[in-house]
Amino acid sequence: MIVAQNNVTASPPTPWSKSLTEPDIHHTAYVHAFSNIIGDVRIGENVMIAPGISIRADEGDPFSIGANTNIQDGVVIHGLEQGRVVGDDGTSYSVWIGKNTSITHMALIHGPAYVGDECFIGFRSTVFNAKVGDGCVVMMHALIQDVEIAPGKYVPSGAIITNQQQADRLSDVQPDDLKFASHIISINDSLRSGYRCADDIECITPLQEAIDISTSGLYGIARAATLQASSSTHRSNLHPDVVTNVRSLLAQGYAIGTEHANKRRFQTSSWTSCASFNSDREVEILDGLEACLQEHRGEYVRLIGIDTNAKRRVLETIIQRPGDVPAATQTHRSESPLLHNVTASLSQPSSAPAISHHPHSSNTPDTEVVKIVRQLLAQGCQIAVERADKRRFQTSSWTSCDRIESQNEAAILAVISDCIADNPNDYVRVIGVDAHAKRRVAEKTVHRPGQSIGSSSNTSASSPAHPSSNGHASSSSSHSSNTTTTNTALTIDVVETISRLVAQGCAIFTEFADERRYKSNAWETGGQISGNNASEIVRSLDSIVNERKKSYIRLIGVDQKARKRIIEKIVHRPTK
Repeated sequence: MIVAQNNVTASPPTPWSKSLTEPDIHHTAYVHAFSNIIGDVRIGENVMIAPGISIRADEGDPFSIGANTNIQDGVVIHGLEQGRVVGDDGTSYSVWIGKNTSITHMALIHGPAYVGDECFIGFRSTVFNAKVGDGCVVMMHALIQDVEIAPGKYVPSGAIITNQQQADRLSDVQPDDLKFASHIISINDSLRSGYRCADDIECITPLQEAIDISTSGLYGIARAATLQASSSTHRSNLHPDVVTNVRSLLAQGYAIGTEHANKRRFQTSSWTSCASFNSDREVEILDGLEACLQEHRGEYVRLIGIDTNAKRRVLETIIQRPGDVPAATQTHRSESPLLHNVTASLSQPSSAPAISHHPHSSNTPDTEVVKIVRQLLAQGCQIAVERADKRRFQTSSWTSCDRIESQNEAAILAVISDCIADNPNDYVRVIGVDAHAKRRVAEKTVHRPGQSIGSSSNTSASSPAHPSSNGHASSSSSHSSNTTTTNTALTIDVVETISRLVAQGCAIFTEFADERRYKSNAWETGGQISGNNASEIVRSLDSIVNERKKSYIRLIGVDQKARKRIIEKIVHRPTK
């Protein structure tokens, strides 16, 4: 729960109550600092309490607000000292609000009052001394008093329902009404997650760095693939990569499905669909995924992303294999040298494609490379591998490794491993190619001279030399005066980015932000970095970083002909 301490208080002592009961708020709920909650108020998981709300259980109490319900701006919830309703748990309440319900702007719920599950209470409507059954839709400016409304009924805007005969004549809710109410729930669930994340710099950082691949290439892919599960408030037992995939698919408007297969059917690629998801809400889909994994324990289960407009699949990734511990899922399709440590404890299916293990390719894996390959395959990209020695690297003259014809993840990872093992003293990079547009959408260096498979790709340009596989010393920094990695604290990744942008004829700019501006994504322009070559630009950027150590600094690559940004990359963060 993220909530200011001074807006949640115990009930005051009164002649009818001396218990001084405090609100009980689930840790996944979000309560805005500009709202007030007083007394015995019980708020369930994933509830959204928007700004300007007053929930006062200081006269009638207790109140209960069910899971996944959203209470919107200006709502007032209060209760009389006398009069109670019976909640779904059999306990008496002054106000009971069920699960997955929307109480919208400026509505008044005054106890004794009962509002059931999956209801919609419209703007400025009032519910007093009444019961509204499950699945009801109450539109705007309505008054419901002294009546009981049966489940699934529709109350039109401006209606005044104050006797039971009026309530009994109400029409049934239509499918479009239910769809609208469900959409409101989904929107507010996203807002709740967003508000929680906005209050946490550790949560918002990966979100701000997740740049679309179409404009920023592989840097966007790598960051989007490493979004932290902390940005989700759903307490899921699923692997964080699965949660990230689900969130990414939903953000792009894709539908989600699951399929399962036993070992025999897996060998013939005969998959069977699990129960379908009729919701676009992340919480419900994750719950459904967990249920599918539990139901088909001991089988293969895969996650499917579907573009419903184009009627095609955009993602297929295995999230469970026979022998996996339930819910401890992995998002790999098959074993590979680069995924060795990740999958060492998982059983390899007998039908898994054979992988050519190079004698030098059994080093520590680089899971980032695996994620990169998966993301490119999910985008429908072709993948290539290139290498360059130190001299050619400085001039950006790369040579292709073995041609990759396959779209099989294991085969691609094997080619990357072999290229690195065959060329331990060269730079190796992975290329993502949009075959339809016939252009590169991603370039990422995955190996540097002397670095074993799986070593961090973010090594500082000034880091000490490491022994190469042939026994000779190799340094990540060149001592030549004309190299782009001389005398700089910038990472090699940043230096490579600058070299690539210069080679492409792009202009390079900087932007700055303090922590407040960074959280709101309001950057200040720092101007273009001047220089005749990459080395001069690196030195200029290094100087800028030293001058503004207390600011976030990002590098902008601009295609001046197309007049558009092609990359945004954070190169410095203030130290805590």
